[in-house]
Amino acid sequence: MKSVFIAFDSVHTETIIELLTRNNCRGFSMVDSMKGRGSVDGEPHFGSHAWPSMCSGIITVVEDKRVDTLLSALKKLDESAPKLGLRAFVWTIEQSI
Repeated sequence: MKSVFIAFDSVHTETIIELLTRNNCRGFSMVDSMKGRGSVDGEPHFGSHAWPSMCSGIITVVEDKRVDTLLSALKKLDESAPKLGLRAFVWTIEQSI
C-alpha cells in the first residue's frame, strides 16, 4: 500500500475528489484550508490581503497498482493550470490497522 499526499489550490477540490473516485481511491482525509508556498515558483497561498488564495490537502492510502495512474491524472490537472499549484508525494505504508 502507498500513501499519497496531495497539496493543491482549493479551486481544485471537487476535481481531485472526482479524480480519486474515478480511480477507485475511496478513502481519504482532507484538510480544507492550509497555508503554504510552493518550493519552485508558485505564488504563496496565505489567505491574506496580499496573497488571498488558500490551499488544501488530501491524504489517501491506495493499492500500489493505482499510484501511477493517479499521479498521471494529477500531473495532467497541474499542467492544465500551472499557476494554481498542485503537488503529490508518495510514501510506502509499512502497517495499518
